[in-house]
Amino acid sequence: MTSTDQLHPDIAAALREIPGGVVIDSHHAEWPEQGMTMDAPSGTERAVGSCADGNVCAFSGSSLSGTRVSFSTCGTYSPGITVRSIADARSSGYVQARSSSGAVLATAIATSWANVSGTVATLNCVP
Repeated sequence: MTSTDQLHPDIAAALREIPGGVVIDSHHAEWPEQGMTMDAPSGTERAVGSCADGNVCAFSGSSLSGTRVSFSTCGTYSPGITVRSIADARSSGYVQARSSSGAVLATAIATSWANVSGTVATLNCVP
């Protein structure tokens, strides 16, 4: 259990103001009866849109919209969806969307994203 002096100030204030809150960790809490969650920034996140810190992601829509596929380890992947945008929520490296011939369709460097045009066969993550 996290003591209240270790909680992010926003989490601590919300827990005081809104009854029924449950601490998840120092930067996260939830209010199950209300269906509410709170995520306070820790200052170390590199999330890009809805692509979580440490992941590379592909989206079925442009500008990080639509269905998301996330990968938490670096490699070469077949995304399994039509890809229209990619994101790299890591602190270094890059991810590329490539065609079946290996042509680079788009590149997203660490902590950024890019729209993709063309048919993506693989996502190639480089550490």
